[in-house]
Amino acid sequence: MEAQHDPESQAALGPQEALVELRRQLKAGRLKKRLSMNQMQTRSGLGRTVVSQAFSPSAPPPSAATVNALADALGLDTNHLLDLLYTATTVPPGPRPAPQPTPLSAIPDRPRPIRSWTAKRLGVHPAISGRPDRQVDSGFVLPAFVPRPHDEELRDRLAAAVAEQAPPALVVVRGPSCTGKTRTAFEAVQHAIPDDFQLLVPANASSLLMALAANALTPRTVLWLNEAQDYLAGAEGEAVAASLLRRLDSHGPLIVIATLWPEHDRMLSSKPADRGHNDPHRQTRMLLDQAHRIYVPHSFADDLDAARVVARKDGSLAAAIAPGITQLTQTLAAGPDLVEHYEHPAGEHGVYGKALITAAMDAYRLGVIGPLPMDFLEASAPGYLTDRERAAASGNWLEGALAYARALIKQVTAPLQDFPRPSGMGAQPGVVRLADYLQQYGRHTRWAVCPPSTFWDAATQHLTPDDRVALASAARVRHRYRHAAALYRAAADSGDSDAPLHHAWLLVGIGDRAGAEHLARQAVSMGNTSALVFLAQLREEDGDGEGAERLYRDAALSGHAERLQRLAELRQIDRDWEGIERLYRAAADAGDVWGLGRLAAQRGGAGKWEEAERLAQQAANGGGTWALTHLAWSREKAGHREEADRLYRAAIDAGDAQALGDLAWSREEAGHREEAERLALQAAEAGDVGRLLALADYRGLTGDWAGAERLALQAAEAGNVWGLLRLAEYREQAGDRADAERLAQQVADAGNPWALAHLAGCRQRAGDQEGAEQLYLAAADAGDTQALVHLIELREQAEDRDEAERLYRAAADTQDGRILLRLAEMREEAGHLEAAECLVQQAADTGRWASHRLFNDARVLARGHITRALLRLAESREHAGQQEEAERLVQQAIATGSASPLREAAKSREQAGDSKQAERLYLAAADAGDQQALREAAWSRKRAGDREGAERLYLAAADAGETWALEQLAACREEAGDWEGAERLYLAAADAGEPLVLHSLAQLLDKVTAEQLLRYGLEADGTVSKSWRQSRTEDRDDS
Repeated sequence: MEAQHDPESQAALGPQEALVELRRQLKAGRLKKRLSMNQMQTRSGLGRTVVSQAFSPSAPPPSAATVNALADALGLDTNHLLDLLYTATTVPPGPRPAPQPTPLSAIPDRPRPIRSWTAKRLGVHPAISGRPDRQVDSGFVLPAFVPRPHDEELRDRLAAAVAEQAPPALVVVRGPSCTGKTRTAFEAVQHAIPDDFQLLVPANASSLLMALAANALTPRTVLWLNEAQDYLAGAEGEAVAASLLRRLDSHGPLIVIATLWPEHDRMLSSKPADRGHNDPHRQTRMLLDQAHRIYVPHSFADDLDAARVVARKDGSLAAAIAPGITQLTQTLAAGPDLVEHYEHPAGEHGVYGKALITAAMDAYRLGVIGPLPMDFLEASAPGYLTDRERAAASGNWLEGALAYARALIKQVTAPLQDFPRPSGMGAQPGVVRLADYLQQYGRHTRWAVCPPSTFWDAATQHLTPDDRVALASAARVRHRYRHAAALYRAAADSGDSDAPLHHAWLLVGIGDRAGAEHLARQAVSMGNTSALVFLAQLREEDGDGEGAERLYRDAALSGHAERLQRLAELRQIDRDWEGIERLYRAAADAGDVWGLGRLAAQRGGAGKWEEAERLAQQAANGGGTWALTHLAWSREKAGHREEADRLYRAAIDAGDAQALGDLAWSREEAGHREEAERLALQAAEAGDVGRLLALADYRGLTGDWAGAERLALQAAEAGNVWGLLRLAEYREQAGDRADAERLAQQVADAGNPWALAHLAGCRQRAGDQEGAEQLYLAAADAGDTQALVHLIELREQAEDRDEAERLYRAAADTQDGRILLRLAEMREEAGHLEAAECLVQQAADTGRWASHRLFNDARVLARGHITRALLRLAESREHAGQQEEAERLVQQAIATGSASPLREAAKSREQAGDSKQAERLYLAAADAGDQQALREAAWSRKRAGDREGAERLYLAAADAGETWALEQLAACREEAGDWEGAERLYLAAADAGEPLVLHSLAQLLDKVTAEQLLRYGLEADGTVSKSWRQSRTEDRDDS
């Protein structure tokens, strides 16, 4: 967007003036858009408190991320507003020179011509050699490429993104490790990107931020983010995401290509489960929401024939395909050989090398992001060895272990690999990273294993503060509280301000409130304002209301105004209205006006209208215009129409677009139709077309057809044609068919051919088959292919087989996937199962599938529909006694791999008493990614008294990595009287991080041990922890 500001006048502003001007422009933008604060919250994706605080004149300056999100929501010039924020927060009084971008020559990583980048330099895994007799390194091996459907999709996407006027595009290539993500991206760039493009590969997040600051991502540039989690998941990840969001809003063509593992994509894209919890990836989630994802399958199961053809001329590919497996990319990258090297150590130092690799596996699966220090691996290793192995270690065991762990496998890759320097050439000394394939292998095979104590102790001594906090969290959820406390303490000593608060919560759990308070105050002194809320809650629980209120006020002034709301809600029990208002007013001063609006509603409900209006106006002044609208509703309900109208107008003047529609309806009911129509038009211009439609509907019902049509046409001009269709229905019901058809034709002429079919349905329901058929024909002629299906139904009802067959062929020729499946269903209902199956197959093979608003990928939608159709056909075949055909169709449905219809079919089979087939379908749904299916199946078996069947399903869920299944298995063993087996499984569930399992385990222990377990948790080896030193307070006391 072109800037609309004067740089010279901006430069003359002082900090306070710049902040006032920033808020003035935000408010002007909101009023221009006629958006309420609630609507601002929805559009920007920010929390209610954050939005209110950004507009409040008494609140601290908003963050850059907040300004960026609000500018996007309002269509304002982001750079201009960020300049104002910069002036408001960092510039002393007086003029300042305009900020200069970092010169391109000063950044470590710069764009280069796209054809100068090799596959090796862009991170493509080298492949195994096709010459088994070749024992020396034959260089970087790049096998022949086998294109698959996702490759074509990516190339089409990139080809569209390089057009001259194309906007910037973000594409995420997603798939598990060693499935060919990077090679897919590389080949697509080679195929679809013109030679005159540049490509940038930043070494790390810092380098990327420097490149963005230097405006290095000019149009006709590709940004290459292989393993994008390395840029987005670390300490600078949110800054990277916010900067990329701003660049994606600028000029193209520009392409950002990122590769991500599924688990990293889920982590970075997921909202916190608890709304009040810290949201560490909000900007990253907003960034990834804009991405088009390309899903890379984990195998070549559907493309083996194509791979065999290419393998005839490529030795590497031939060597990979020879064993007959489908995971070709993993084999090419030596993934299975890495696992073999790890799982079956050989030689004098093999077991010690395996210990280093296992420690690295545990570190990465439990949350470490960056490289691992050698000192950490050395200190961790003893815990992964038996007493005999440790005793047999020679003096040079570490040297030998590292040689084994860093050995090249198939001359391609090594388990432990060098980590590049942040900038420049060469490897970073003293650190390594674990091969991607082994990272993923560790996640899948060691998910229910708790590392030994040496691992946690080494992490406390040798890792970064961020990694210590991540591992402390992993220790806490695995009930290793002593190790979690040590890691939090070490992170705090290194300057992490979140660590003391996390530690404090841990101490509360074991009953050390004094230690918790000490740590919370330490967090406050380090700048963590959330600790004020924690301290206030402690005061509240101790009955110290005054102390809690004082701390809540301090927290509110630091950005936690919602906590004052909580305190005010508690005061309502005592009906202390004066105290409640004082708290709500303090919250409003801190930027959260919601409480004032709620108090206004309460006072209005008590008939205190004058007091209610005063409070609602104060809320509106702080951005809560909804408070006036809500009070207007209350007054209208009480019969005070004049006062309600006045409040509606006050809300409109304050910028609440919804109030326009509410006032329009109020005026309509009062008989002031012209004014109502004018207000409804204003509401439509502000984006609320619903009131125009409601007025049109109301006038049609009262017989004012001319007024109704006029309003419906105005709604149609605003983009909503349903009003005209409603009028067509009214005219149809009134017997004026010609007028009904005229109105439906208007909608059809505006590009909505289905409108005629809609009216045809009205006639069909009224019993006018002939009139319905005429309209369905008109709809089909206008391009509504769905109308053909209705025509087939009418012809079949009339027993006109020839015409029905002709229409069948015409509908099938459209290749519309949904229509093909509907035709299949009709054939099936008529008993023509062969024809139905052919149509389903046609839909699967060649059907076109339009995207749905809930699905970015039309293929996901298609798989679901096809799976349902196959399962329905299988049931029909089974009822017809055709068991082999039914089984073939069930297998095909399972292979299609859509979880939801498989689970639905499983439930249906279970209700019909076919438990064997139900279990099969539940397991298939779980294989397709729906682990909830196994939970439902097991619970169902357990309720039915089939404990053996339940245990079998719990085992399947446990094998799939579901921690809850271990606890359920333990409960089954406990019910069977197998106390030892139950205890072993409860401990396994604790090792895997199941949250409440200690309570179940405690029931198997004596009272003293159980209390000790629930308070102090477990040691790394699974024994019950004894009392451990809780805080630095005790250290000082002991001394």
